Amino acid sequence: MTSEPADDFAEFAAAAWPRLVRTARMLTGDFHEAEDLVQVTLSKVYARWRHIARDDVDAYVRRALVNNNLNRVRRKRVTQLLTPFLPETAHRGHEDRAGELVRRDAVLTALATLTARQRVVLVLRYFDDMTEAEVADVLHCSIGTVKTHARRGLAALRGHPAITAESVR
Repeated sequence: MTSEPADDFAEFAAAAWPRLVRTARMLTGDFHEAEDLVQVTLSKVYARWRHIARDDVDAYVRRALVNNNLNRVRRKRVTQLLTPFLPETAHRGHEDRAGELVRRDAVLTALATLTARQRVVLVLRYFDDMTEAEVADVLHCSIGTVKTHARRGLAALRGHPAITAESVR
């Protein structure tokens, strides 16, 4: 007996949720927006689940996540600034963990200042460890465009005060 498509989707969604939320958080800069973005993406993917080739599911979902994020940014047309915060897990006496959280927050703050395309390229390329060709495929653009966005995004990050601040080192 074969499993129902809804069961396959539920298994996929449960397994992919943490990875998708991590990627979405890097794209949006906000955990709650990231969860919303993943929920919207998965609901759209569910509607097309029967038509998606099983060997292409991850690429399809990643492309849908990126496209939904770009649509979200286009609709907003407002630059968001992240407010730094330390999660409850950072307690006194955990200097190493606190330093890591400060560095991560600095990266998220700096990422928020990039254009949506630069942010997508950097997140997919360096945080999701995709090749330039894979990123180009997700964004439906040339490898040269990916390289340009990556170069400009990295230059902006290197010059961002949150990254160059002494407290991040």
